[in-house]
Amino acid sequence: MKAWRMVLLTLSFLMLGGCLVTFGDPLPANQTAPKALLGKWSSKDAWGEPLTLSISRAAGNSYKAFATAKGKPAEDYVFTVARHGSRWYLSAGVPKRLGGNFLIGGFEVSADGKELVVYNLDVDQVHEALTRKELSGRSIEVPEDNGPGVLIDSPTERVLAYLDDPANSDLFVEVARFQRVGK
Repeated sequence: MKAWRMVLLTLSFLMLGGCLVTFGDPLPANQTAPKALLGKWSSKDAWGEPLTLSISRAAGNSYKAFATAKGKPAEDYVFTVARHGSRWYLSAGVPKRLGGNFLIGGFEVSADGKELVVYNLDVDQVHEALTRKELSGRSIEVPEDNGPGVLIDSPTERVLAYLDDPANSDLFVEVARFQRVGK
């Protein structure tokens, strides 16, 4: 998923090792992110190279993530957040060249505000949810040789109910851990 790494890095979805789960609808942009999410973060990629992430408010209840990685051009993307149940989610548009639609992931900021952990959805479990008819959607091929993916077309309320269900707590896989820079 080389073409995706910078997009997902920006949203802290680093090192996705497989397929991509996308959604037909974004999360509503009607909530404010926790203040501790804003600011500068750092981490290292799988090769030990430094990564930086700067998160700030954009227009309305949107946020901008500006990411830099060694040897890559800086990238910035706009995303929204939503707290539903006991979990924080983020949602961002996927570039048209990679199929469009939207990503949804989870995140946590530690109580002391010094660590940001980001979660991605386990594509195999989402495939199983389609088979069991817990969600509706279909398998897709992600352009640019990024492999198979899943497009979920269930309404947002149904998606959030599925994600919030305690029986699905293992659906989220940690993909990045950042440390606060400064502060």
